[in-house]
Amino acid sequence: MTVHAVGPANRDLDPGSVPDAPEVAAFAAALRPHPGTHWLEQSDGHRAPLPVRRWHGPPEPATAAVVVRCAGPTLDVGCGPGRFTLALTRAGRTALGVDVSAHAVRLTRMRGAVAIRRDVFTALPAEGRWRHVLLMDGNIGIGGDPVALLRRCRRLLHPTGTIVVELEPPGPGLWRGHARLASRSTDGVLRRGGTFRWARLDTAAVRGVAETSGLAVRDMFAAGPRRFAELAGPFAEPAGPAAAPS
Repeated sequence: MTVHAVGPANRDLDPGSVPDAPEVAAFAAALRPHPGTHWLEQSDGHRAPLPVRRWHGPPEPATAAVVVRCAGPTLDVGCGPGRFTLALTRAGRTALGVDVSAHAVRLTRMRGAVAIRRDVFTALPAEGRWRHVLLMDGNIGIGGDPVALLRRCRRLLHPTGTIVVELEPPGPGLWRGHARLASRSTDGVLRRGGTFRWARLDTAAVRGVAETSGLAVRDMFAAGPRRFAELAGPFAEPAGPAAAPS
């Protein structure tokens, strides 16, 4: 998961070259390996724990279930500390992580994967040529408008490409509003970041959102308790064997 903050449009941000926006800095703090709890507070009162240990941990079954659906160059949007980007790289895929958090990009690179500090709504490398785009760990919420985000991801894709998006179980439908990151240290100190636009999308609402975005739900699948959808445009073909990195 990562937040969305508008940055310079036509160049990479080297980690550390430009300070993170306050809401992004709060996310970076949640990625640091210190004890405590972290959660997302939404404007509707919903509070969602952040699985920080999972983000830093080894690949879980859901990782393999997603990687096997990526048969070519893959863009991991909101890569965080890069566990999906790394898993793709180790599986022989060309993979690029993208995140607005300088700390997240550093962590991804330290793991041995490739990542750039960039906003998904600004210019990105190889636009229109990616075979797959990932939106994991709630990243369908980036920018607070899933339709706008999916349309942007569709422009990043090759015409036959797919978007793999993680969804919530039935319940919230399509929710749009504001959120902020909060954390409590082991000594009881509470910290809250600035607010940002955010969204949630569940398995029941994804078909309508996909259709509005010019996409279709090609498949839905689960890995343990986690749920995913594979979205494609009108020209997408079934995924074949993994392509060699190029």
